[in-house]
Amino acid sequence: MKYTEEHEWLRVEDDVIVVGITEHAAEQLGDIVFIELPEVGSEVAKDDEVVVIESVKAASDILAPIDGEIVEVNEALVDSPSTVNDDAIGNGWFFKMKTDDMSQLDDMMDEAAYKKFVG
Repeated sequence: MKYTEEHEWLRVEDDVIVVGITEHAAEQLGDIVFIELPEVGSEVAKDDEVVVIESVKAASDILAPIDGEIVEVNEALVDSPSTVNDDAIGNGWFFKMKTDDMSQLDDMMDEAAYKKFVG
């Protein structure tokens, strides 16, 4: 897995990249009550706003970690947004995307670097 400074995780499964937020981010947000997901087929550029999250503490945007196309979204989160709090790294993923440039992952943190980053 790779991690961003925006507290997102990316897991490569074959030629698809699964994206979610880290347990640290989910804890910081508190109880998540609403999630707005992107449209399947959307072309996104790195740092585009792609997901809106509302929690009891704050509203937050999830940015595209890389350039690519959204190929699947986790529809279960619309009805059960708290899944992100319960299982951020597993069933709490937000979307899957494809990219033409996997090298965009090269500069991201591995798990050890992310743990150091969050202190």
